[in-house]
Amino acid sequence: MCSPQEFDMNTASTRMVTRSWSREPGVGPRGSGEEAAPLPRGKSGAEGRKSHHPVKRQRKAQSLKVAYEASDGEKGGGIKVPSWEPQDWQQQLANIRTMRSEKDAPVDQLGAEHCYDPSVPPKVQRYQVLLSLMLSSQTKDQVTAGAMQRLRAQGLTVDNILKTDDSTLGTLIYPVGFWRSKVKYIKQTSAILQQNYGGDIPASVAELVALPGVGPKMAHLAMAVAWGTVSGIAVDTHVHRIANRLGWTKKVTKSPEETRAALEDWLPRCYNRAGWAPLPPSLLPSLSLCINPLPPHRDLWSEINGLLVGFGQQICLPVRPRCQTCLNQALCPAAQGL
Repeated sequence: MCSPQEFDMNTASTRMVTRSWSREPGVGPRGSGEEAAPLPRGKSGAEGRKSHHPVKRQRKAQSLKVAYEASDGEKGGGIKVPSWEPQDWQQQLANIRTMRSEKDAPVDQLGAEHCYDPSVPPKVQRYQVLLSLMLSSQTKDQVTAGAMQRLRAQGLTVDNILKTDDSTLGTLIYPVGFWRSKVKYIKQTSAILQQNYGGDIPASVAELVALPGVGPKMAHLAMAVAWGTVSGIAVDTHVHRIANRLGWTKKVTKSPEETRAALEDWLPRCYNRAGWAPLPPSLLPSLSLCINPLPPHRDLWSEINGLLVGFGQQICLPVRPRCQTCLNQALCPAAQGL
């Protein structure tokens, strides 16, 4: 039993604490940000009941929902399930893997990962990977590989390219598509690499796409092949075409970059025995995010480019696709319209 003096002191103390809390923003009812109203004088926190125990008053205050600002890591950083995904996409993907199991498309032997000289220092290897990607734009893999062989025979380094006159360089890379423009871009990019990166290539997509003649697809492939980092899905004309034919975009996309954004919005980052594991872009930089990146665990964002490019070179052709031999004929929206 409290004495009258003790009761007055406790009541005043509790009243002061409650009012102190009410001045803080975001602690009003339901986290609305409104200030909580102070308790009336002479009444307890239990709606006027004759309890002389301020503990009940504290319970009332503790029941209020406190709002807080999420940290940077919490804002959109959680694993989320896509709000949309294509119908039958897992079966379509499995069928494409079956059709590509022989790995005998041009990209499988002549892609960027096969065009550099493995005997040269790593910095030179990365430079050669980047140049092969620059040459590959609007060019068949066979033509790109031939140009790279001629360049490597002359000594494919930053210094040697800068010492080569434009006419000779053009002769070496001809007949790649837009070879005159590529001579200019190769010279400009090589000068930037020598001046700003010590002859190496940048290790970020943002810096790579800032180089003359380097687009998003080349940047993502360079990150994967040269640096071993999956920074996003590399989308070229093959991936762009096939994704739209299969219905892998929520709406028809008009450019490879638009297709890349649409695919990354729903396509899971990696696969493991527990099933498909979608990860948000903020968690992309390391493949170690997968429980186990070794087979049968796959990095889909890395796999999808080579898989669909080869499929587009052999079966899902730009003109007159070979739908009659495609395992996805019954699942492909485009095939139904042919």
